[in-house]
Amino acid sequence: MNSEKRIGVQMEIDQPYKRHVSIFAGIHRYARQQENWRLIVDDWAWRSLPIRKGKPSPYDGIIGRMSAEGIDRANRLNVPVVNVLFKTADHPAAGVFPDFTACGRLRAEHLLARGFRNFGTLFMTEDRALTVEANAFHDAIANAGFECRSLQLEGNHSVLGDGDANYRHWKRGKRRIEKWLESWNLPIGLFVSEVDITRVLIELCFNRGWRIPEDVAIVAGTNEEELCTHPEPSITSLEYPNEQIGYEAARLLDQALNSSAGAEESQQEKVYLPPVGIVARRSTDFIAVDDELMRRALRYIDEHLEQPISIDDVAEALLISRRKLTSEFRKNFKRTVAGEIQRLRVERVKRELYGTRLTVQEIARRSGFGSLRTLNEAFVRVVGCTPREYRNSTHHFE
Repeated sequence: MNSEKRIGVQMEIDQPYKRHVSIFAGIHRYARQQENWRLIVDDWAWRSLPIRKGKPSPYDGIIGRMSAEGIDRANRLNVPVVNVLFKTADHPAAGVFPDFTACGRLRAEHLLARGFRNFGTLFMTEDRALTVEANAFHDAIANAGFECRSLQLEGNHSVLGDGDANYRHWKRGKRRIEKWLESWNLPIGLFVSEVDITRVLIELCFNRGWRIPEDVAIVAGTNEEELCTHPEPSITSLEYPNEQIGYEAARLLDQALNSSAGAEESQQEKVYLPPVGIVARRSTDFIAVDDELMRRALRYIDEHLEQPISIDDVAEALLISRRKLTSEFRKNFKRTVAGEIQRLRVERVKRELYGTRLTVQEIARRSGFGSLRTLNEAFVRVVGCTPREYRNSTHHFE
């Protein structure tokens, strides 16, 4: 039997954010597949390392949310590290992170697909990942020919610590949000980085008599199920590939532990994983199109995705010609009817690949593709990989 490998796991699980706990779960899942791994939860793992060479290290490797100082110390001691903290992604260590550019783009596409023409972002400036994501959102909106308003909030709004100071800071932030609302043109589609701020924003909208999602549609930050589903209206959010980040980080560490000495390139590999997908809820369940005919067209497509519908079926349901449907669709959405049907089907497939145990063949049938081959061809064209590869890269059922 191989000698035991002591792996320090520095995931700050005393702060049980979904991203911390899910990444930890992925690390643990990989470790269970190894005969000689021993995981040691230590939120100060890098500080447990000796300051200088010559003294034994308590760990053979470390996975976690690594500071720049921690990465530097581990490198001096030749202790392999895999980092999952995007703030320090540029430092010389292997790392696994969400593709935040793809995340921001996906949020924008979700709102654009619902016909919105006014957009905004509300996010915390000190979070590097959110800045990257918001910039990608802005770029996607600009590429579609629209403008995007932005409000950036600074600092911590926690009720912990200096409560009075934090409360005053939050009141200032809330006043800035209220002033920002005055600049909106409705209806508007928003990316809001935090679910708790989204709840405050929704209440401010209600106070003005604005409806969610008819006047204000919102895609919030990470998919924190309890916060997103209660109270009504439920909030659309994005599912990050957190568990797979943990699994991939453990795989990279295993690779480093088993590589020949001096294989520095593999020990500084950066992996960026795509988002699992948008988890659509009430806050974006609306088609913001002035044209009643196009609203009916999009609603019909959404309600009949599992059927083998075609452009002719949509035109017949609306009692118009195929030519008029095609022309109106291009004028309003700058895309084809067939392209929209395929895009919505692929999004449904992505949700079911991640969230169910259904076979790919069953998912193909439920999503209106008709055959596994048709699904594979469409999925590769849109996503860049096969459905099975996508499922393997995002989630694993035991």
